[in-house]
Amino acid sequence: MSTTATPVHLRHGLKVRHLTMMGLGSAIGAGLFLGSGVGIAKAGPAVLISYLVAGFVVVCVMRMLGEMGAALPASGSFSHYARIGIGEWAGFVMGWLYWFMLIMVLGAEIVGSSAIVSQWLPSVPQWVIALVFVTFFAVVNLAKVSNFGEFEFWFAALKVAAIIGFLVIGVLLVFGLFPGTEPVGFTHLLGDGGFMPNGFAGIAAGLLVVAFAFGGIEIVTIAAAESRDPERAIGTAVRSVVWRISVFYVGSIAIMVLLLPWNDPALQSGPFVAVLDQANISYVSGLMELVVVIALLSAFNAQVYGTSRMAFSLARRNDGPAALTRLSKSGVPTNAVWLSVFFGFVSVLLTWLLPDSLLGILLNSVGAALLVIWVFIVVAHLRLRPKLEREGKLSVRMWLFPYLSYLTLALLGAFVVLMAFDGDARKQLISTLVLVLVIFGLSLINSRRRAREPAAATAR
Repeated sequence: MSTTATPVHLRHGLKVRHLTMMGLGSAIGAGLFLGSGVGIAKAGPAVLISYLVAGFVVVCVMRMLGEMGAALPASGSFSHYARIGIGEWAGFVMGWLYWFMLIMVLGAEIVGSSAIVSQWLPSVPQWVIALVFVTFFAVVNLAKVSNFGEFEFWFAALKVAAIIGFLVIGVLLVFGLFPGTEPVGFTHLLGDGGFMPNGFAGIAAGLLVVAFAFGGIEIVTIAAAESRDPERAIGTAVRSVVWRISVFYVGSIAIMVLLLPWNDPALQSGPFVAVLDQANISYVSGLMELVVVIALLSAFNAQVYGTSRMAFSLARRNDGPAALTRLSKSGVPTNAVWLSVFFGFVSVLLTWLLPDSLLGILLNSVGAALLVIWVFIVVAHLRLRPKLEREGKLSVRMWLFPYLSYLTLALLGAFVVLMAFDGDARKQLISTLVLVLVIFGLSLINSRRRAREPAAATAR
């Protein structure tokens, strides 16, 4: 007779290096490799300002998350903080909104990676390639969490190494230190219509693209609950992820706008490959395409993890179907993983039906969801900070509290205003607000159901 008991909690199998690479793995994906060219096309070289502003907001949001996560590690992370800091409805809305957003991004990652591989294997339909990828990562995510963490560590490490290599080659090209090249100077940075060819409106439009690009970095705090020393691990991981993301993003974009005209079509189709083509090194651009595929699949892998843990946490708090709380013997929320994988298979089906337009549809459907989630995080932090300070739980502290927190909130509000005055973004904003209202309505229904359950139990 077996004595192995079914676990009732997630296992603590993740190390600090796993958390760090998971944050990098989720954030360095479609937003950087596919979306950076779109941002440059909208703002020109001034997209650097867009990245600096958005990067500042992300750094502040992550610091707040790091403070709350180190004090109160939980698998639901910021959904849990919204629940205890703002109210039960906020935890429900924020958790399911984040889940929905990552499901959409998850689809974008699998479509983007399968589209590139289908160019290498023209005889194989794109949907078949996507199906193979989704099946493989279903197996990875159903394994015990330490195996998942190790896999994601090496996957993310490959693309980090590639970006470092890209930065080194890019700097050599900029200064004309590469054989057969001349220093580029500021020809492209200040020429072709100037540094701000589309004015402040271009910077504003770039901000909306850039804000999405940083999405996913917050997955570090979700994973903290499965680390061996959550309080220490999350502080270390957040600090490490923040500066690395800042250097990688801003550094990569700076090289792109220095080396190529901002309106070069090659930047939109494949910005990293377009830059490396300048070096005329055999196979480097092809190798970069492989790295882009690895980056997208790494992000997909991390997002299956993030959506499954968020769904598990919501269900544990009675904000979702109880079936999602089921854990395997290795401590993996299997049903929650299968739910995420199911939507991965849905994206495969849509890849077959809409092979050319699906990526754009998925990216647009995310809309302003990320901004709404960040607003919830900041408000929850402002509400929880005094309580955590009184209880002496702060091992990580937000800088210049509450001034930077309020400044971050004001900048997020400014992003929303920018969306309201941008034609395409306004549609996304409206669709996101409708989605938030729908989830809020579901939260009210869920609250009434929970209120009836104790009464029914008492009556029996």
